[in-house]
Amino acid sequence: MEHNKDGHTYDSPGPEERDAAADSSTRDIAEGTAGGPVPGKPVKKQGNELTEWIKALAIAGILVFVIRWLLLSPFIVDGPSMQPNFWNRERIIVNKIIYDIRDPKRGEVIVFHVPDEGRDFIKRVIGVPGDTVKVDGDTVYINGQPIEEKYLKSAYEEAHAKGEKYNYRTDGSFPNDSFPDGVVPEGTVFVMGDNRPNSEDSRMIGYIPQSRIVGRADLIFWPLKNFSFVKH
Repeated sequence: MEHNKDGHTYDSPGPEERDAAADSSTRDIAEGTAGGPVPGKPVKKQGNELTEWIKALAIAGILVFVIRWLLLSPFIVDGPSMQPNFWNRERIIVNKIIYDIRDPKRGEVIVFHVPDEGRDFIKRVIGVPGDTVKVDGDTVYINGQPIEEKYLKSAYEEAHAKGEKYNYRTDGSFPNDSFPDGVVPEGTVFVMGDNRPNSEDSRMIGYIPQSRIVGRADLIFWPLKNFSFVKH
């Protein structure tokens, strides 16, 4: 008990209480609760967060560019030449890198440049370099052996049920004298549309140089009701 200068009395903390108060003050300072931030501790700035956003957007932009221009590309089917498996105005995704890794295979659907037409075509690979291709009505022979075209099974059956051939045109233009059946040269492929009687393909425009191939059709994404991966 002590007295102040006015004569009032008050309790004076003992040594233990003073030590406890000192410890509490020390803890408050260490935890940053008794006087603001701890000296020497970095303070986050809004500028850092903005920088992170800019970096993230830049990376996203680069990825979009790489995917769009180097790996994948959208393509719009133009015309009926690939019916019944691809329909006019369908949107598909083309895999642009696969043929940088390996060569095209029989049965794969490809998109390629046609300089004389000033546009791209979509067709199916029938023959690869070294193959001897022969088309006889609805039978396609590769190296003397008939091939099974599962992707046209229902179309063949429907035509045959009517007593007709699926691969037939009344004007007799397929095959023609300009591009007869033969051996596929190195560096090219022989292609045909799935709509055999209504397709401008290797039977008319000849073998397709592999250097003109854009890529392989891998996905139909529009219209949504037709969304599916392409079966090769």
